[in-house]
Amino acid sequence: MSYNVHKGKRNSYFVSETLFPQTIDVIKTKCHAIGIDLHIGKVEDFPWAKAKDYCGLMIQNPDNFGNVKDYSELSQQLKDSNCVFTIVADILSLNLIKPPGRMGADIAVGSAQRMGIPFGYGGPHPGYFACIDKFKRQMPGRIMGISKDMHGN
Repeated sequence: MSYNVHKGKRNSYFVSETLFPQTIDVIKTKCHAIGIDLHIGKVEDFPWAKAKDYCGLMIQNPDNFGNVKDYSELSQQLKDSNCVFTIVADILSLNLIKPPGRMGADIAVGSAQRMGIPFGYGGPHPGYFACIDKFKRQMPGRIMGISKDMHGN
């Protein structure tokens, strides 16, 4: 979605190395399939000099090691370079920590499995996907329910 927001004009994407390994693997597969240059590393090492080449940056909060951070400052820096900021957040942790939207994230995603569907039930498990209003027409898939634009379409 970050790539589509920039209409394919920015061909690099940055992912924090502290995402779950399985999430990184899925992103690698998708980026390879559509020709996006994927960079995986420490958020502190994001190449700010080339920020305008990146369509987006993704972090996880809490991360793979259980660390929780406030990414509000990072979000503001990314907005200055028009880079789409995605936070993968544990939905249950949002009861205790600052949610992605309040940190300034453009996109928030995560698993909702911990909301009561046991692993033994099979799957696939539910997830959530939210974005700022400006990007709602760029969301992949279908929006459930009735949706109308300002022209009544």
